[in-house]
Amino acid sequence: MIKEIISSKISKGEKQWCVLIDPDKLIFEEINELISLINSSSCDFILVGGSLINHQMFDDYLKEIKRLSSKPVLIFPGDNQQISKYADGLFLLSLISGRNPELLIGQHVKSAFKIRASNLEVLPCGYILIEGESLNSAIYMSESLPIPKNKSSIAAATALAGEQLGMQFIYLDKGSGAEKSIGNKMIIDVKKTINIPLIVGGGINSQQDLENVWNAGADIAVIGTSIEKNFKNIFLFNKIPIK
Repeated sequence: MIKEIISSKISKGEKQWCVLIDPDKLIFEEINELISLINSSSCDFILVGGSLINHQMFDDYLKEIKRLSSKPVLIFPGDNQQISKYADGLFLLSLISGRNPELLIGQHVKSAFKIRASNLEVLPCGYILIEGESLNSAIYMSESLPIPKNKSSIAAATALAGEQLGMQFIYLDKGSGAEKSIGNKMIIDVKKTINIPLIVGGGINSQQDLENVWNAGADIAVIGTSIEKNFKNIFLFNKIPIK
């Protein structure tokens, strides 16, 4: 069980990181090269998904990634069409920072039976969008306002509400292409408020960014854009020893 693996590492004090692959930004023929580099890295697992998948090859991408990967593969769905049996699990995202009912429950109702038939391990996750430097695809496609980057108390209350609703993970995200990662104060305030694993993504572009996010309290960091720009950037990121 993926949740048990993640929880076991957290209980040992081990920080984790993963690579987010957006099929819209990856040429199918480049999958082999990217997964080979990921297999050689210290990352813990792979996420696959995006705000807009404009082709009918999601299954094909997942099947090939899963075939090549030595790491667990989890779907990070942008909508209810991003479901495939060719993965180990799925983060079932509920956009708890927004007020769009489609992303709170509507999409979930439409995909419920399909998810059950897939036999994927389901990991309920409260997804919280945080204000970035500019409008990004996640904000545009979700039709919702992000939490202001200087309002950590709102983020903490939202995360706590998500936990109380039964979410097993909280994900703080500045979205694809963010120039800077989420501020330490927000991560600290959210982490001290909840008792479930905290995932942080967006704007992590160096080992220092990665360690800053971990040291602020993130259990898992997600890296996407930096590696999309250059696959070999994956070796800029490494685990840090357990203290």
